[in-house]
Amino acid sequence: MSHRLLCVTAHPDDESGGFGGALLMSHRDGVDTSILCMTDGQAAHFRGSAADAQELGRMRRAELDAACTVLGVTHHEVLHYPDGELARQDFYSLVGVVIERIRRWRPQVILTFGGDGAVNLHRDHTMISAVTTAAFHWANRPEMFPEQPGLPAYAPQKLYYASTPFVSVRARPELANAATVPYSLTLELGSFSERKMEAFGKHHSQQGVLQRVGKQVQQSMRYERYLLAARRGQTSVMDDTAIFNGVVEDAE
Repeated sequence: MSHRLLCVTAHPDDESGGFGGALLMSHRDGVDTSILCMTDGQAAHFRGSAADAQELGRMRRAELDAACTVLGVTHHEVLHYPDGELARQDFYSLVGVVIERIRRWRPQVILTFGGDGAVNLHRDHTMISAVTTAAFHWANRPEMFPEQPGLPAYAPQKLYYASTPFVSVRARPELANAATVPYSLTLELGSFSERKMEAFGKHHSQQGVLQRVGKQVQQSMRYERYLLAARRGQTSVMDDTAIFNGVVEDAE
């Protein structure tokens, strides 16, 4: 049985910091892994040696290429939406973009952020959560985006939100106790925690992030936790023991 996983993110480095362990473990198990990243991160606070936003975007695309090699990602794509402005984009159009990839790549499992916005409560992360959730539920409805030629409706089977291990928003210490997404599944990364850090290290322009929250990252690196947000059929999150647990062969 061929397993396929799609991870939907907002910025280069999200894939490593947020989902690196799951991607590495999936690659180990022979899973076809794809990443859809909606921006190239031009609005990042940490800018490395980039002279302008365009150069930073090019740098961050190259950094993502390098990180995906470490993570064993089968396929990744970076789109051109404006960093920091996803909440101002047309929601329906963004959902259509994700649905097009779901119908084309046919992942049984999708990973994305929870609605809290992850470690830095980023509004782009929150928007990605909402967009991906709608896409998960609409991709199998042929009346939704029928203009996508040659791409029949497709039903992914499981949707997971990354559970935020801690909150650290630059210059906003009062947000440290913000509400976050709980978890139903824990992945013990073991030696993969080092590979995850290696992948994040490929994002050279963003090393200031580790300088700011490095201690918290190290404390949380042994695990990744996820919330089973949706699953085909009726189920309890208490029954979920692995990302591909319960996934069945696609009906043709």
